[in-house]
Amino acid sequence: MKLSKKHKAAIKSYLRAVAASGITVGLAIAGDVKPEYAVLLGAIVAPVIKWLDPKEGAYGIGSSEK
Repeated sequence: MKLSKKHKAAIKSYLRAVAASGITVGLAIAGDVKPEYAVLLGAIVAPVIKWLDPKEGAYGIGSSEK
């Protein structure tokens, strides 16, 4: 089955959300970080991952606007 660009974008977005959630939970539980700080750091992860993605055209490294 071949995925369309729309489906690939949706999967990438979902995986970014999973990464942010995993980091938030990991910091709060295993890292013994205060939950407020874990949520703040987790909220920063998804946009940073999107910014680092060279294939993302909306903003970041792969953006057409400089």
